[in-house]
Amino acid sequence: MKPLSVHDPRQIGPFTLLGQLGRGGMGTVFLGRLPSGRLAAIKLVNPEFIADTNFRERFTREVDAARAVGGFFNAPIVDADPRAATPWLATAYIEGPTLQEAVSHSGPLSPEAATTVLLGLSEALIAIHHARLVHRDLKPSNIILALDGPRVIDFGIAHAVDNLRITNYGTLIGTPEYMSPEQARGETDLASASDVFALGAVMVFASAGHPPFYGGHQFALINNIASTAPDLDGVPHALAPIVAACLEKVPAQRPRLATVLSFAAGPGQTPPPASTPVDRARWWLRQS
Repeated sequence: MKPLSVHDPRQIGPFTLLGQLGRGGMGTVFLGRLPSGRLAAIKLVNPEFIADTNFRERFTREVDAARAVGGFFNAPIVDADPRAATPWLATAYIEGPTLQEAVSHSGPLSPEAATTVLLGLSEALIAIHHARLVHRDLKPSNIILALDGPRVIDFGIAHAVDNLRITNYGTLIGTPEYMSPEQARGETDLASASDVFALGAVMVFASAGHPPFYGGHQFALINNIASTAPDLDGVPHALAPIVAACLEKVPAQRPRLATVLSFAAGPGQTPPPASTPVDRARWWLRQS
């Protein structure tokens, strides 16, 4: 967490800000605390989106839909104000490293831990899709390895801002390495199959330590996503078939999330140890 800069607000709604957790194309995320002491991650929307007259209506609809997202593997929305001078939303604060941080620091997850990530992400995406949302930016930095399992974050305004940027600015929203071919082409009417592709790409990174596609620049990368086979080198043999299926170029040929979930929950899968927080944290990071 970074300290607040002189330009950062000190208060958002009822939350006193403690520091900056991150910054991205959609907004800046702060750690905030309620008077009760409860912590939340507060996303303040970037000013560039506020001028659009349709944004607040779209943002309000997406926040309302995101409130309906359930499941144990998502960070729930606890508060939001689409009508504020700068719109914001707050989700429950989940402690733990992101998948990006864990793999960059300690290398690929063990096959057992990677399977647990696949199981948790499948359940999280099912809950998101049941709320009629598509995440659109599933990536390692949007997945927290909490002590009780992986948690998906940053889905509350993804749809609203994604449509706004593609329509009004001609700019792709998302992380190219984890985009589906249809998202990379700039399609706006994305279905749940797009998130299934991103899930497969994330699982390559989680289990092998690298993304499935490469390119010297963004256009080369997007072309490779659309036309070349994914690099599955290092993906455990037990996971490779389902990961490859998720990365099919044609959306209709990708498996349904229920199929992925059934695979991940199959016989012989090992859940995280339920002993102490230290044991569970070490299990995630392949430490003894």
